[in-house]
Amino acid sequence: MDKQKFPPFSLTRLLRTVFAPEAGERIAILIDLPDPAGIVDFAFLQDPKFTIQRRAHDVFYQGLIKGTAAELQLQGGEIFAYQQTGGSNLDLPDRAVDPAGNELSLARDIYPHYDIILCISTYSATAPLTALAKQFGFRGATLHGVNDIILRTGLAVDYDEVSRAGEKLRLGLTRADSFEIDFAVAGQKHTLKLLCNRQEAQKSHGLCRGKKPDVANLPAGEIYFVPQGAEGVFPMRYEDGTIGLMTVSGGSIQHATLLQGDAAVVAAHNAKLVSDPVTGEIGELGFGTQDLPPSGRDIQDEKILGTLHVATGRSDHLGGHLTPDKFKKAGNATHDDILFSPTKTPEILVTQARMYRDGQTEIVIENYQPSAYLQRLLAN
Repeated sequence: MDKQKFPPFSLTRLLRTVFAPEAGERIAILIDLPDPAGIVDFAFLQDPKFTIQRRAHDVFYQGLIKGTAAELQLQGGEIFAYQQTGGSNLDLPDRAVDPAGNELSLARDIYPHYDIILCISTYSATAPLTALAKQFGFRGATLHGVNDIILRTGLAVDYDEVSRAGEKLRLGLTRADSFEIDFAVAGQKHTLKLLCNRQEAQKSHGLCRGKKPDVANLPAGEIYFVPQGAEGVFPMRYEDGTIGLMTVSGGSIQHATLLQGDAAVVAAHNAKLVSDPVTGEIGELGFGTQDLPPSGRDIQDEKILGTLHVATGRSDHLGGHLTPDKFKKAGNATHDDILFSPTKTPEILVTQARMYRDGQTEIVIENYQPSAYLQRLLAN
């Protein structure tokens, strides 16, 4: 099905569509490794666990060398490694290593000297790279978690069309007063209300053109808000499958209660909320806009039409106020997406998501299906 619906992946087409690069612009690739020295002589290619970094090498680095750079008249094409951060959207370390073993500074030797930077990593770097792009003037894309499904589908689409469809949905959701999301889990029903206070909806649409410093998150395809308040209860699936209920007030998770699974996981979360309360702040509400197959990676699966996600923590890259310095512990300054989808959270059903705007109520999602309202927006 994927081969019939999506054209073959083309690095040249992707870079041309996303960046519309000018002749002579310089491009570089960043990867993350537990030890950056693993890039020396590409030693990491001998370790089968580095599947993301292998795709960075085989598809993107080799792709640039073997024709894409020349076709787009790009300069550079170098690849560098930095140490894995260990968490989503944590600030990047400055030390980098190149394949020849040279020790480099990202701030001194890389950010100022490239026009386009692709970060293909285990952990998302969208938040820190967005801030760094504004500081150093480059454009970029973050592609954490890339796998073969993403290459065949989410990175093979026409991002001009993704942008057009995203704008239709953005206009249909923008300036909402609030959203309510109804959840069903383990025979219980819960509702989370998120206040948007008529802010302009934003879109992640994959286009990063012109000279304005910016970073695209690829695959792209979502409409999002930075909530200005949140109240209610919602279920959350932890990485090990434990399900907890999050009690939300004042825009933040105040307490987690075990519903099923490992009580120690929930206890650890509660301890973190007490010691560093901003880790519970709701920093995003996002709705997917694309017709894509599940990839097993949130980076693509949160972009699927009919899914939604809320996120906690760092929000400055989305226009929010929560910057890394506001966390008591640097390692807590993450932006963590909480995705609700049939494949990621099969135990949890989003029975309905509603938008309240101008005294009207519009259903947005029902049972992980886009509503008639969203379908009409896309059809226009």
